Amino acid sequence: MSVMDSEAAPGAAQRRREQRGWCWYDWANSVFPTSVTTVFLSLYLTSVATAAAKADVARNGLNACAGDNSLVNCDISILGLAFPAGSLWGYLLSVATVVQVVVLPITGAIADRTQNKRLMLALFAFGGAITTGLLALVAGQNWQLGVVLFIIGNICFGASIVVYYSFLPEIADADERDNVSTRGWAIGYLGGGTALALHLVIYLGHDAVGLSESAAVRLIFFSSGIWWAVFTLLPLTALRRHQAAEGGDKGAAAVTAGFKQLIGTLREAKHFPLTLAFLGAYWIYTDGISTVSQVSAQYGSLELKLPQDSLIVTLLIVQFIAFVGGVLHGVLARRIGAKKTILVSLATWLLVLVAAYFVQAGQEMQFYGLAVGIGMVLGGTNALSRSLFSQMIPPGREAEYFSLYEVGERSTSWLGPLVFAGVGQATGSFRLAIISLVVFFAVGLVLVALVPVRRAIEAVGNRAPELL
Repeated sequence: MSVMDSEAAPGAAQRRREQRGWCWYDWANSVFPTSVTTVFLSLYLTSVATAAAKADVARNGLNACAGDNSLVNCDISILGLAFPAGSLWGYLLSVATVVQVVVLPITGAIADRTQNKRLMLALFAFGGAITTGLLALVAGQNWQLGVVLFIIGNICFGASIVVYYSFLPEIADADERDNVSTRGWAIGYLGGGTALALHLVIYLGHDAVGLSESAAVRLIFFSSGIWWAVFTLLPLTALRRHQAAEGGDKGAAAVTAGFKQLIGTLREAKHFPLTLAFLGAYWIYTDGISTVSQVSAQYGSLELKLPQDSLIVTLLIVQFIAFVGGVLHGVLARRIGAKKTILVSLATWLLVLVAAYFVQAGQEMQFYGLAVGIGMVLGGTNALSRSLFSQMIPPGREAEYFSLYEVGERSTSWLGPLVFAGVGQATGSFRLAIISLVVFFAVGLVLVALVPVRRAIEAVGNRAPELL
């Protein structure tokens, strides 16, 4: 029997098996953005960089870093550029994002020409898991190792997401896609929350087991890599190769062909203006979503004067409620369609931000209630956006268009934080800063409402689902 015969289109049972396995990659990779990027690496890498800066000051015969705040004023340098150790994480996130913007489009083009997407998913997932585990080697003053490992891990994470998303149109038909996507996103938040809860136990209880704080954090990095790698085995076992309709290039030929195909895709995309219109709307409101996620802890700490313990509890609430929210978005989409559900979700975001404005300082329960509201819409909005966009992609170009989807999301992710910071600085109030973010959801809601998604789906040659 030939390879093509053995990889023939699966029956309903095989398709359901692939869908269940596919969802587990959301569970596997969520440990990286949650435990590693959001919670532990930012403060840990900053502390290592600050230790290096202080050691450099001591070697030069000085008593302390300039100014009163050594975290801000202790300088470090890389490639001839000097900057405060406290600024390292912000600059690192910016550089890592720029690198992804360059790398992901060609990754998508190559993925669409490969004859084994499953292998590409494995390479990027295990590459990210290994570099995440190696973060455990970052200690003392070697912050440069942490910078290199994070950039590589972030590239692998983004590239694996592009390949992972591109499986969705191949394992689920038009009427199944919303349910599969929301289920995957919900499982991802459950996985991220479970991993974070376990890591907080390690971190908060490090004294009880004889670990230093640094050793506990490094153990968290190592276990995060193990988590990512082990749970990636589930989707890899369930998914088939899913050969491309064209291509089959290998090695350098695949890279060259990928570049050519990427150029062709960029030229082709202008012929699908409705797809690009939805993509533009998504970039706007997802910037609002990511900004709310990024600044909520700052809002709770600086404006609402809540203690650190309350902020940690809030983060866990958001993670676990997002699982419920993702499932409910899938249920609602089956009843009224993905587009209408996204509109309901964006309207809910507007209400959440208005509620955030009125939360009283020091009121933990009110802030927890706000966390529940955010969790209910956090995962579902993006999950349905993912599935709806997958309907508007020309067949055979899934990975390329999803690379544009991811690149655009990252390229616009600076605008929301800029608005929040700018309004906060201009008014002296983070309440006004948080309410200013309603513009992203209001504009996104209007633009999505104006996109004729059924026509957009049919324009690329796909069958539209019954409900939209």
